[in-house]
Amino acid sequence: MWRSLCLLLSLLASAAAPAAEAATCPLDLTYVSTYPWDDSSCVAANTNHSDCCQSLLSVYGIGAAQRLRDTGLFRLPDDATSAACLADLQANLSAPPLSLPSSIVSACFPSPSTFVTTCAGVYTRADWIARLGNATELDSACDADLTDLSRCSNCLNAGMDVSSRLSAVNGNTSDDTTCFKVTILYAAGVVNRYGPKDPRAGCMFGFLQPSPSSSDHDSSSSHSAAVYASVFAAIALVLASGSLGLFLWLARRKRKKMSDSAAWERSSRLYLRPNTGSICFDIKELDKATASFSQRNLIGRGGFGVVYKGTLSDGSLVAVKKVLEGLDDSDEEFRNEVEIISHLRHRNLVPLRGCCITEEDSEEGKQRYLVYDYMPNGNLNDHIFGSSMGANGDSGRRRAPLTWPQRKTIILDVAKGLVYLHYGVKPAIYHRDIKSTNILLDGEMRARVADFGLARQSREGQSHLTTRVAGTHGYLAPEYALYGQLTEKSDVYSFGVLVLEIMSGRRALDTSVASNLVLVTDWAWTLIKAGRAGEVLDAALTSDDGDGDGNSNPKGIMERFVLVGVLCAHVMVALRPTIMEALKMLEGDIELPVIPDRPLPLALAHGSVFGEGNTFTASPTLSGPRLDTGDMLR
Repeated sequence: MWRSLCLLLSLLASAAAPAAEAATCPLDLTYVSTYPWDDSSCVAANTNHSDCCQSLLSVYGIGAAQRLRDTGLFRLPDDATSAACLADLQANLSAPPLSLPSSIVSACFPSPSTFVTTCAGVYTRADWIARLGNATELDSACDADLTDLSRCSNCLNAGMDVSSRLSAVNGNTSDDTTCFKVTILYAAGVVNRYGPKDPRAGCMFGFLQPSPSSSDHDSSSSHSAAVYASVFAAIALVLASGSLGLFLWLARRKRKKMSDSAAWERSSRLYLRPNTGSICFDIKELDKATASFSQRNLIGRGGFGVVYKGTLSDGSLVAVKKVLEGLDDSDEEFRNEVEIISHLRHRNLVPLRGCCITEEDSEEGKQRYLVYDYMPNGNLNDHIFGSSMGANGDSGRRRAPLTWPQRKTIILDVAKGLVYLHYGVKPAIYHRDIKSTNILLDGEMRARVADFGLARQSREGQSHLTTRVAGTHGYLAPEYALYGQLTEKSDVYSFGVLVLEIMSGRRALDTSVASNLVLVTDWAWTLIKAGRAGEVLDAALTSDDGDGDGNSNPKGIMERFVLVGVLCAHVMVALRPTIMEALKMLEGDIELPVIPDRPLPLALAHGSVFGEGNTFTASPTLSGPRLDTGDMLR
């Protein structure tokens, strides 16, 4: 009986005090792979430890601010919870599509306690109010869209003032950095109307794309504001770690960069573009780099220019594009365009190094050139349809079909590049010519969106109406091709066509059938409506060879990609998703809607679209203006 009583007491004690469970992270870090941040400094082949750690501090700060917004809590409770959050951060960074090295978080943040500290006993929003009152300078300075540099600098000044007051309450000025951390978390998580996960609040974490200047005076003002923004970004980046070492490192790097720029300007006619780092090259250097633009270095040709492979004096490989369009624009317009492009820094965009404008009295008259980083695996068109001109200028070379993992990664990469252009830049930039030849592949077969010679900045809240329609037949959205109405949905249409090309292996505009022109969008839409979505897939994807890792091909996921492609390329603007929504559909984060019907002429209501042998007939979109034109604009 005594033994039974002891056993009962033991069981009761076990029930009252269950074993401690492993700590879990209260931060939702799933945004890491979708927020438009530049992860290029963290890629294994090009890891820059300091730059990478700064980026990760910024990305982590977004999650901490979001938790404050949701729960009112400033800090993590203990080291174990902090360690769990760092593990979650690493898991999101290592997983596709980012696939970053598995040790970068531990290398940047060796001590979990870094993220547990606070300032002046501010643990909750109630503590903040008790220390500083119901309203501070932050409420007016940091509430709005901060992608404007002047607003960003105003928010910075307010943050420094409030941080100083908090430090005074704390009574320990040696802990100023931690107090600034608390201030920024409050500004981003509580004050800003858009919330920390919106790029419009990105200034507070160092994510900012300033607008280019249009005059010397504006350039000076923009530069001055950019200095403030850089200081803000630097402080925001260190707010989570409290490390003054980063401040010193940033100061040294800035002084060195300014010194190098001055030396460069003194020693050459080349000069550094303000705020961007883009270089105006001398034609002699480009001529030498490309062996006088020899045919053996020709790697691409299109309606807007020809591209040559080149090797600069420092040994780096570049792609030099001789621009054949837009020569009527002024030189200043061209330089401003280069400056816009040079601001863009994203893993899935081709970096622009600079430009060159020759003099009128040169041998060929005035010429313009753009200099990009060289992408060793050429363009996507060659990989889908076979190469007539390879990345090294070879001809007739056939390539192995892209695998499903490669196609999936490429599609997601392109989507992320467009998300950055549409939402990570203020004002938004619409590409206008998304197509397979403008998608380049780097050494890791990761996709980068190229050719921003056609890019134009949008006006906030408006579509862009133009009489000069630029783009490629088969990829052009109907409302843009017919009426010049350019919106973010125009790029979405072209992206949808590109997805269908990648998944089917068929060209956007198929001319292989005599006397017939077939749009891949019409062909795929008709198969899907007939319940035959699987027939859209390239034969190489439906083989029994698997996806290269021993597993069978995930046909259901591939068909989802096809459905997203058709939805993006819908003829009616209102029925297309945004590129952000399309990315979430591709990643499975949101459900796909039922594919909507199209206007009758496009639905091919008059008879079957399949002739004998399932031969697809001519696209009705090319046979005359039978569509109700208003439908395409709604």
